[in-house]
Amino acid sequence: MKKVTAVFWITLAITLVLSIFGIVTPDKFGSVSGSIMNYISIHFGWYYLIIVTIFVVFCLYLIFSPYGKIRLGKQTDKPEFSYPTWFAMLFSAGMGIGLVFYGVASPVSHFIKTPPTAEPGTREALEDSLRITFFHYGIHAWAIYAVTALVLAYFMFRHGKPGLISAALEPLFGNRMNRSWGKAIDIIAVFATIVGVATTLGFGATQINGGFTYLFGVDDDLWVQLVIILVVTVLFMLSAYTGLSKGIKYLSNANMILAAILFFAVLILGPTMYILNSFTDTLGAYIQKIPAESFRISPNNEDERKWVMDWTVFFWAWWIAWAPFVGIFIARVSKGRTIREFLSGVLIVPSVVSFLWFAAFGMSGIEAQNNGIDIAGLPDEQALFGLFDNFPLSTVLSILAILLIGTFFITSADSATFVLGMQTTNGSLSPSTSVKFVWGFAQSAIAAVLLYTGGLQALQNALISAALPFSLIMLLMVLSFYKALRKDKQKG
Repeated sequence: MKKVTAVFWITLAITLVLSIFGIVTPDKFGSVSGSIMNYISIHFGWYYLIIVTIFVVFCLYLIFSPYGKIRLGKQTDKPEFSYPTWFAMLFSAGMGIGLVFYGVASPVSHFIKTPPTAEPGTREALEDSLRITFFHYGIHAWAIYAVTALVLAYFMFRHGKPGLISAALEPLFGNRMNRSWGKAIDIIAVFATIVGVATTLGFGATQINGGFTYLFGVDDDLWVQLVIILVVTVLFMLSAYTGLSKGIKYLSNANMILAAILFFAVLILGPTMYILNSFTDTLGAYIQKIPAESFRISPNNEDERKWVMDWTVFFWAWWIAWAPFVGIFIARVSKGRTIREFLSGVLIVPSVVSFLWFAAFGMSGIEAQNNGIDIAGLPDEQALFGLFDNFPLSTVLSILAILLIGTFFITSADSATFVLGMQTTNGSLSPSTSVKFVWGFAQSAIAAVLLYTGGLQALQNALISAALPFSLIMLLMVLSFYKALRKDKQKG
């Protein structure tokens, strides 16, 4: 603990104060977070849409520009991890629980309950359901991660800077990043990480609880979810103790194996040709409508505008809140890759895997819904288990799903403790176990408080609120990176 910085103590104090506030006055905590979220949604929805699209355009520009040849490190550096392990680690850290939680629920909801523009249950709603899910989990989401990761990896491995968000802004602000301004930026990044990961832990706990409820009749309530968070906290602490090259690496590979088993089971047991045809058709529609969807905020239609706020802006805020954590983690495991190789891998491979996942699970859920099984009537956290209930070996599949959620839960939390440790020990690439343990308990405590003060809605409110300040930092990171990139290019 001797190597921790002021960022550690200040952010830990903020986390403790918010936790106590949430426990002592849960109603007040929920109303305040709701008011902040409503204000941001009303006044900054347009801003979220524009900056995320800027990140996409910037990534595509770098892939096709001469800058793409630059290596993240010395020209002789080689990647530390193989392609399969690299993809597994970034995918597990970046999106795991979200895919399992929303794999069935999002497409079915967009078809039956919350279509973007069409009447519920119509053919147009059906066609939009998968396309809009692709949009929320596709290139835009991974561009947010890619920008943060690329900038950090570039300064860490090519310029020898510490793995801190503030260090990436030195080309713009110089030595001021070594003083209070830099600490303030790192505090924002650490706090956004805590809230972003805590939100996902909350989602994971509710879905594990939903699985137990559906399978075994266990009560679906707060106390069960708190026990789940406690058990998983102990497990990811054990993983954190083993270090990056063992715990996270092995669990990430286990994640991909479990995910592959479930994917192929649904592909084979579900409407196979319908899944493949829907994937192909929706991929084309997604690519075709990306420009319009990227800027759609519907100012003249209040219902459509509210839908954009509740879905698109929420997802963009989710990915932004996760960006410091996932970005730093992806940067840490990406040394030695060229900018073109890095961006192509981070943008394309996880997006395509996500599309295949949603096509299989989403269209199977919609097919079941059209056959008279009320998937849409189930809580989101139980939709996956409702689908499995209609397959052979349903109990086995549901247990595998709970294991997958658990391992995604563990790898996300484990990765986050590693990143939080880095950010609060001046960018150390091997933060101490004690520091990681403190952040592990802190993020679990915030997840528990958010569930206690308002469940999933409180999680959503906290997420959108925490993402706004860090989004401004991301814009500055892009400017700083481009300035340094041009200067390095001129030097030859």
